[in-house]
Amino acid sequence: MIFSLLQTSLPRVAHPSVIAVGIAYFAVIIAISVWASRRTKTASDFFVAGHGIGLIALTVASVSTSVSGFAFIGGPGLIYTVGLGAMFIVLPASVTNVMGAWVLAKRMRLLGEARGLMTVPDAIGARYRSPMAQGLSGIAILVGIVGYMATNALAMGVVIDAIFGVGLGWGIWLGMGVTLAYSVAGGILAGIYNDVFQGTLMALASVLVFLFVLKAGGGLGEISQTILATDPQFLSPWGKLTPLAALSFFFVFGMGSLGQPQGVHKYYMLRDPMQLKWYPLLKTLGLILVLLLYFGVGIGVKAFTSNGVMPQLSAPDQATPTLLLTVTPLILAALVFSGVAAATMSAVNSFINIGAAVVTHDLPVAIGKRVRNELKWGRAATVFIAMAAALIAQYSGSMVAFLGIFGWGLFASTLVPALAVGLNWQGATRAGAIASIVSGLVITLSLEVAAYFKVFTFPSGVTASAVSLVVSMLMFLLVSHITRRNALGEIDEDVRVIMEM
Repeated sequence: MIFSLLQTSLPRVAHPSVIAVGIAYFAVIIAISVWASRRTKTASDFFVAGHGIGLIALTVASVSTSVSGFAFIGGPGLIYTVGLGAMFIVLPASVTNVMGAWVLAKRMRLLGEARGLMTVPDAIGARYRSPMAQGLSGIAILVGIVGYMATNALAMGVVIDAIFGVGLGWGIWLGMGVTLAYSVAGGILAGIYNDVFQGTLMALASVLVFLFVLKAGGGLGEISQTILATDPQFLSPWGKLTPLAALSFFFVFGMGSLGQPQGVHKYYMLRDPMQLKWYPLLKTLGLILVLLLYFGVGIGVKAFTSNGVMPQLSAPDQATPTLLLTVTPLILAALVFSGVAAATMSAVNSFINIGAAVVTHDLPVAIGKRVRNELKWGRAATVFIAMAAALIAQYSGSMVAFLGIFGWGLFASTLVPALAVGLNWQGATRAGAIASIVSGLVITLSLEVAAYFKVFTFPSGVTASAVSLVVSMLMFLLVSHITRRNALGEIDEDVRVIMEM
């Protein structure tokens, strides 16, 4: 989920109070990172926080990673543009949280305990007893990470430039430098507790902004009447989307969430898997709080631009910053801007850590040559991946947007069948998993490249992500059915026991 920062820029808010809040934010991040670095002694500490994270910390960190900067900038702009149909992106959250805990979390945590696993491809390799499946899923993750990290690096640059007025290039490198410092030093442990810090503040800021919007607009009833008078379609169940487009959002962001490595990877970190029964409820409540801003700003700006309180926006991404500078106190605006910067840093840290694990762990395992000192080489890979992403963000122009667009769909189509379905169906086979990963990778890239170069356009409401996920799932089921004689022989006994729990 990215927002179109290539086509717009945020208003400059380089006010002393905003700068002070931004500096304080970064100071806390650095302090947490120093603490985490002292507790990071092994590769397990670096990649999965030593399996020692409590449920509350894990939940808040997961919420923070799930919404990133999109909920604060891109999401409200999307609602302002297409109406309530944009809510179909976030409506699957409660269903996905339950499915994640039910079909993935317990099994992955127990597999991690039994086999000493550290990565998402590790789980695929263990399930199918296949280094090839592990390596292919690692390659797919690495390809998706390039796009996600580049777009998040660009987002960091835009937001930091808005806060400090340092320019886009310096904003990219300043944000990446801070992120890299705590990624190298404290690994995922630093990322988790920085996520907890900034996720808590994001929830608080979201609630406060929502309340200020209600007060300024005279309540939801008055806001609705204002919008209905000028644009009644905005508040229709589908908004300005076609029903197919809205339902496609629901499908892709519902099922697709089960294959997002930045979220799935966190299941390894939970200290006590027995606490997972509370995870869906706690994460859903956390998302409701954070997404109050997503909803409130979107409808608030629509109402305020309709009745003349605010001027029409030059670009949808201006929704949140323009409203903050118009309706809320400056200190709250400063908190939100700093929160957006920190949220994108958290997302980048998660992807850096996952990418480093692919390079230093999954790919060597796939070719049968393990790295001796995974902690040292993991830190080295972290530096390389971060610098590559920053360079791509700074110099590849509109290609950054293209790289980020297919990330979600690529993760979904290559990981959901083999991982989420495969860990719950003993009839899945190694050949089926490999076929789904390869088809997901090829189809997603092919469709997105063709769409980017305008070779064809999808019918209204159809997305490349939905098509590639459906095709990948069908390939997984079909090939597994054809090779079903091999199914039971490809599952180790300890993995079978865990699948049956």
